[in-house]
Amino acid sequence: MSAAARLLLIGSCACPLVFSGIGKDQAMTKQDSAGDTLLSVENLSSHFHIDDEIIRAVSDVSFDIRHNEIVGVVGERGSGKSVPAYSILRLLASPPCRFSGRIVYKGKELLGLAEREMQKIRGGEISIIFQEPMTSLNPTMTVGHQIAESVSLHQDLDRQGAWEQAVEMLKLVKIPEAEKRAREYPHQLSGGMRQRAMIAMALSAHPALLIADAPTTALDVTIQQQILFLIKELQAKLQTSVLFITHNLGVIAEVADRAIVMYAGKILEQGAVKTLFHQPRHPYTMGLLKSIPTLDLPRDRKLELIEGSIPSPTSLPSGCVFSDRCLYAEDICRREDPPLEAAATDQTVRCWRWRELPGPE
Repeated sequence: MSAAARLLLIGSCACPLVFSGIGKDQAMTKQDSAGDTLLSVENLSSHFHIDDEIIRAVSDVSFDIRHNEIVGVVGERGSGKSVPAYSILRLLASPPCRFSGRIVYKGKELLGLAEREMQKIRGGEISIIFQEPMTSLNPTMTVGHQIAESVSLHQDLDRQGAWEQAVEMLKLVKIPEAEKRAREYPHQLSGGMRQRAMIAMALSAHPALLIADAPTTALDVTIQQQILFLIKELQAKLQTSVLFITHNLGVIAEVADRAIVMYAGKILEQGAVKTLFHQPRHPYTMGLLKSIPTLDLPRDRKLELIEGSIPSPTSLPSGCVFSDRCLYAEDICRREDPPLEAAATDQTVRCWRWRELPGPE
């Protein structure tokens, strides 16, 4: 059975869902019709210098986000998958974080931009949905007031106009009785409604790029699916590019056009979602796919697992960061860090042995 037909699980919930959007004969995706590059990350490294230690959160990360596409970033906890997003928005304090590389948005180099100019972009042209809305929303302000405040910061509207826009945004994300909910506080809303309110706030300034940092992690499985469908629907309606961060391959299969697989602060593989699911080239990607339950898995057969754990960012192994856990590692893998190479027109991989590895089952 191909990876596209696997039974993918949302988060750690016991309730499984089957995603069916990755057929080999799938019609042309939005990636094929996407326009020019909206944002380009070039050789980004974000390292934290704390006392005598250097925490290498991400190193030498490069990727592009095109207009009107969804790019998914997937990796296990501690892989550094959220750090590029926070680097893009300049939300990491410097010091202790030190940056190198370039982040270019619409021709502007964000890492060198003055803070006043960055404030116009942050929340306006580039917005973010945080993982846990209850800790992101202000408990002392009504939901409508918080959205209206965001509208006022980035649009030329008076107080009444900003409030009306806030209510319209709540309607857009399909919150019932939007006028009533706008006057309620975060603790009065359900988890799903709070996340919808966060989405409304993030989209209130009509951003060109929306960053979704694991927005479904804290929700139950049925609400997760509703939020995923909502983000896809709004992305198509508003023509907004999305950077979607998750630990869940099922979510990537459902929402993304292209995917980036991260491990220990480095990109190990990236490419079109259907390519990565049907023709993974890196042992880590292969291992992730083999660890997913399938519909035809015999009851007496155990799931395959990747032995070991992700290394600490303060003591990364020499050579390939995955070499300590890789079944195919050789001496060169432990000595030298492999470059990111083109495996296909829509796929790159960071592995010395990718040409010799067995293909997917």
